[in-house]
Amino acid sequence: MPGNTKHNLLVILGPTASGKTGIAVRLASEIGGEIISADSRQVYRGMDLGTGKDLSEYEVGGRFVPYHLIDVIDPREEFNLFAFQRAFAAAYREVRNRGKAALLVGGTGLYLESVILKYPLRAVPEDPDLRERLAGLDMEALRDFYFSMTDVIPHNRTDLDDRDRLIRAVEIARHGGRDPAGVEEETLDAVSPLTVGIRWERGELRGRITRRLRDRLDAGLIEEVRALKDGGVSWERLDAFGLEYRYIARYLRGRLSEREMFRSLETKIHQFAKRQETWFRRMERKGVAIRWFHFNDYDMLLEYVQERLSL
Repeated sequence: MPGNTKHNLLVILGPTASGKTGIAVRLASEIGGEIISADSRQVYRGMDLGTGKDLSEYEVGGRFVPYHLIDVIDPREEFNLFAFQRAFAAAYREVRNRGKAALLVGGTGLYLESVILKYPLRAVPEDPDLRERLAGLDMEALRDFYFSMTDVIPHNRTDLDDRDRLIRAVEIARHGGRDPAGVEEETLDAVSPLTVGIRWERGELRGRITRRLRDRLDAGLIEEVRALKDGGVSWERLDAFGLEYRYIARYLRGRLSEREMFRSLETKIHQFAKRQETWFRRMERKGVAIRWFHFNDYDMLLEYVQERLSL
C-alpha cells in the first residue's frame, strides 16, 4: 500500500537509450502533465540528433505535451548547474501555477540530484575570510552581527536558527541583501519528488544503444555536427559537448576513419550508460528512493504514479 505522502514532482530517470522520454510523455499525456528536461545538452539549439532530442515524441494521439528547458540557448553560450536550477525552478512554478503535474525527465545525474537533494543555490559566493571570522561566535552573537548589517528577516525563518544558514545569510547581507536565488531556493524547498527509473537488461540496452547510434548517423548526425562547426561552434566547444560531437568532430578533422568513429562511439556510449547506472546507484546510497520499472511495465508504472502523485 502506498504511504500517505503525496508528491508534487515526478522524476523519471534512466540511462541513455532507455526510452525514458517516450514513457514520460505518455505518462504526462494521461495525467495532465508537462515535461521539464534534465538533460545538459538538450538545452542547446541545433543539437538534435546527437542529444536524442526527438521533438516528435512529444505528440501523443494528436495532442502536444508541453516541454521546458529544451532549445533555450545558443551552443556557443554556457549553461551550468546553477543556470539549470534556476531554470528548473521557474519552469516548475509555471507548470504548477497552471494546475498541471510536473515531470522532471533526463539522464544527467548531477542535474537530477541537484533537485531531488535540493542542492543549495550559490548566487552569492561563499566568503572564506568572513566564515573564519564568524567561526568563534555563538548563535546569539551571530544573529546580532547579522542584524547589525540589515533589518531584513531571511526568506526562510530557520535561517536564524541554523548556524550554517545564518552564516550564509550574513554572506548574502554583505552583498546587498536578499540572495537573488532566494525564490528558487524556496521552490526547491517545496518540492517533494517521487522518483522512478526505467531499466533494461544489460544486453537489451547495449543492443538499443547500437541501433540508435546507427539510426542517428543515417538520419544525418554527421551533417548536424558539420553545421554546428560552420555556424561558429569551435572544435574545442564540440569536444566539450560529449561523445557524439567529440568523435564525429575528430572524424570531420580527418583524425578517425568513419569505421573508427563508429566503433569508438559505440564503445564509449556503452561505457557512458554504465557510468549513468553507477551514478543512480550512488544516488540511492545517498538516500534517494528510486522505484525501478522495466520499460515494458508501463501499466504498473502508471498505477504507482497515480497513487502517489498529487495531481
